[in-house]
Amino acid sequence: MSEVKVTKAHSAPAREALVTRPSEGFAPMFPLGRLFGMSPFALMREFTDEMDRMFGSRAGLETEVWAPAVDVKECNGSLVVSAELPGLKKEEVKVEVTEDALVIEGERKREHKEDHDGFHRWERSYGRFYRSIPLPDGAKTDQAKAELQEGILKVSVPVPEMKKKSRQVPIEEGKKSIPANA
Repeated sequence: MSEVKVTKAHSAPAREALVTRPSEGFAPMFPLGRLFGMSPFALMREFTDEMDRMFGSRAGLETEVWAPAVDVKECNGSLVVSAELPGLKKEEVKVEVTEDALVIEGERKREHKEDHDGFHRWERSYGRFYRSIPLPDGAKTDQAKAELQEGILKVSVPVPEMKKKSRQVPIEEGKKSIPANA
């Protein structure tokens, strides 16, 4: 094995010799200022995510969690639930009504391929979702209807009309405290 002789050049001022420079291609995982304000659990979660990103250990092994936006309203004696499911077909969605809940679940699977001169790109996206919306007592689950149109799922479940008990609550103004030194 050949020997290498290392010598220290004294041409730079001593102050500059103490400055460390990151090696080429290295970027710190966390900006130093962020570390001091993080809880230990958030720090560990961030560290784990960075390690997974760096080593690619999770790539393609898990399906991502996807929660579609859902609106719930009462309209003309029915509980109407609208869910945004862009690009999904009715075969990819399951709607189920139990005694006390409306369950919407499904999975989206998308693949996109591109072939151009010199490169091939293939992207895959998977995501499962599960939403459970509580139903009021007396809901007529046997009369539920669902329709999927242009990426919007609308589920209607007849519910008994409920008398709304409400009262206005007066708002009190907080008392200002006077400092002891005043």
